[in-house]
Amino acid sequence: MKITTKINLLTTVWMLFILMFINIVVFFLFMKTTVNMETNMIFQQADDILNDIHGMPTRSVEGELKDYLTSHSYIRIIQPDGKTFYEVTNDKPFAQKIKGKFVRADESIQKMITLDNEEIQVLIIRVPIQQNHHVKGTLEIGEQLSGLEMRKDILLWILGLCTLLAVVMSIFGGRWLSNIIMRPISNMIRTMEDIEQSGVLKKINIQIETKDELQTMAKTFNRMIDRLQNNMEKQSQFVSDASHELKTPLTIIKSYANLLRRRGLHDKDLAEEAIQAIHSEATRIQKMTETFLDLASLENDQSLEMSKVDLIQLCQSIQKQLKEVYKREIHLFYSGTSLTLLADELKLKQVIIILLDNAIKYSQQKIEIFLEKNEQQTIIKVKDYGIGIPQEEIENIFERFYRVDKARSRETGGSGLGLHIAKRIVRLHKGDIKISSHEGTGSEVTIYLPNNSLIMEEA
Repeated sequence: MKITTKINLLTTVWMLFILMFINIVVFFLFMKTTVNMETNMIFQQADDILNDIHGMPTRSVEGELKDYLTSHSYIRIIQPDGKTFYEVTNDKPFAQKIKGKFVRADESIQKMITLDNEEIQVLIIRVPIQQNHHVKGTLEIGEQLSGLEMRKDILLWILGLCTLLAVVMSIFGGRWLSNIIMRPISNMIRTMEDIEQSGVLKKINIQIETKDELQTMAKTFNRMIDRLQNNMEKQSQFVSDASHELKTPLTIIKSYANLLRRRGLHDKDLAEEAIQAIHSEATRIQKMTETFLDLASLENDQSLEMSKVDLIQLCQSIQKQLKEVYKREIHLFYSGTSLTLLADELKLKQVIIILLDNAIKYSQQKIEIFLEKNEQQTIIKVKDYGIGIPQEEIENIFERFYRVDKARSRETGGSGLGLHIAKRIVRLHKGDIKISSHEGTGSEVTIYLPNNSLIMEEA
């Protein structure tokens, strides 16, 4: 069932339920109010009768009572023993259906009787006749509520007609309302179908600013499309760059392999040069492949192998390895002799190596590592004095496949994934990573790890 049909059906059913409830309330209030008015009128009539017959000779009472008869009614006076003393009526079958009753207090009764195979509502009131503070009899007046039956039928007909009109209007109104509500959703569905068929991302055309949840949903969809387009552009750029990166070493490997195949190993110098070049380019391909695998692993695996890590010892080990390999000046600054925390050692080591590797690639001067802590967090800083990063590029530096200078990145072997991987690992540790940089003066990358998830000791 379509959503528009559901909305239409639900609004109609709910409107019908409300109208039925209101109709029932109106009907019962009308009936109660009308009967109360009739009762009050008859009680007033009874008071008038008692005032008129008070002190009147007995032979004149019957004639006086006839003057108060209405259509299809009776008036009777009942003695304390329950016998009827006087009775006047213009509808004997009706009067015979009602048995007289002596009462000592005012009483009103509404009941249904069957007369000539027809059900009729009647109203009966009984008023005690007092003389010298003693009840001498009861004045009983009975009246058919034929006018009430007619008014009730008219009311039911009006309520039924209004309900029918309201239901019809609700159906058309619900259809109109559901079309308004579903318009942006229908646009979104059509846009999605177009994307599915053509494979080309496109946005929803928002024609009217409704400022509601549906417009918010449409804008969210458009922002998602923007993000997908950006990611696709970045991935397309990455595929292009990666293809170029792989093509160069593969071409070199193939050229030297063909050279060895043609000339063999007779020329020792040439053979050593070819082997060295093939090894170098194969290592380069291996590093790129490892980077891709690291990224895929982080995307699919959210778990960490937590263990107790001596941060100072870990950074000293990394410092020693990189100084020996790159012959660069790397300084480590810390206070105390031990700084222990709970972390995934291999992943934390990977983050520090990524930061140091970037510093080595894009600077020629010294590199500094700072380890410190405060009451809330442990802080790791890597600072270089290299070429720096333009201010407008800093907010994008952690994006996947993003590279500031693509030509320079090819020269240094960058893939645009290192900082993205580093940030993801830090986030897995519930931490944060930030970078500050100025062109020509260098960059500083800071890692913040919260103390509530760390066990730290300092000698």
